[in-house]
Amino acid sequence: QVQLVESGGGLVQAGGSLRLSCTASGRTFSTYSMGWFRQAPGKEREFVAAVSVSGSTSRYVDSVKGRFTISRDNAKNTMYLQMNSLKPEDTAIYYCAAGNSRVIIVSFTNYRAYDYWGQGTQVTVSS
Repeated sequence: QVQLVESGGGLVQAGGSLRLSCTASGRTFSTYSMGWFRQAPGKEREFVAAVSVSGSTSRYVDSVKGRFTISRDNAKNTMYLQMNSLKPEDTAIYYCAAGNSRVIIVSFTNYRAYDYWGQGTQVTVSS
């Protein structure tokens, strides 16, 4: 089992940057595939990015490609989401999630495929 805690959210102007962190408890972080999702008011939870166990493979939703970068540091039990060129439409609560790598490899965009979730961190981008 793993517990996840997000941090790094806040208020930023359009065009600005934020870096989100997701810190995991326990010694099994390095065995999970990880992902970031977001949910805006009145909308469904949306896949943002995912990263493999080793960190060598990553996937992104088209709307953030070229602007966001997902990474992980297994020695620190931490995953990151570097967000650049932020837009007002990026405003949402951002959640990190962990799941079985054999499941995530084929279902990384599906939030139901992930087993563990953080509490979320608010990102607000003003125009």
